[in-house]
Amino acid sequence: MSPITAAAVAAIVGYLLGSIPVAALVTRRDLREVGDRNPGYWNAKETLGRRAALPVFAGDVLKGAAAAGVGVLLAPPGDWWVGYVAGFAAMVGHAWPVFARFRGGRSVLTFAGAVCVLSPVAAAVSIGVLVVVMLAARSFAWGARAGVVAFPFVQIVVEGPYRTAATGCLMTLIGVRFAQAALLSRTSDPATSADA
Repeated sequence: MSPITAAAVAAIVGYLLGSIPVAALVTRRDLREVGDRNPGYWNAKETLGRRAALPVFAGDVLKGAAAAGVGVLLAPPGDWWVGYVAGFAAMVGHAWPVFARFRGGRSVLTFAGAVCVLSPVAAAVSIGVLVVVMLAARSFAWGARAGVVAFPFVQIVVEGPYRTAATGCLMTLIGVRFAQAALLSRTSDPATSADA
């Protein structure tokens, strides 16, 4: 299989995996209608509690890991970038899922699953940073932020600039999704939209 064919197949499979609405399947509720309207782990935890949200966490991570794994398996030797195409496609699927009317989440956990497969050493170090900061700050949110920030710094040392740049492309999608959420929140708030 040529690298282009492998990337095309990986992108299709990754997008379909990412489109699986894990939160809706697990919680049997449309989280897009409650809380912060994000159909992911954070909203599930705030709305339904930590225990009920844990399968959402696992499912969203698994989507990214499975997609990246498919990309790695399909990639011809030396064409590591095919795995990144699959991971990115899964994140796009999570953000704009075909199975949920193209209204999805921010792809943070799908990203985490993908990079655990694509860059396991950097992922392991970043998880260590997450745990240390989480215990010190007594906050998973701060630990997660520290782990995400640490990841590219570790990766550039371990794997060099090209894979780190590919990871940056994946992270950019998360930034786009957060910016979209902020804009949507601003335009739907009567106080702020009156000022606009």
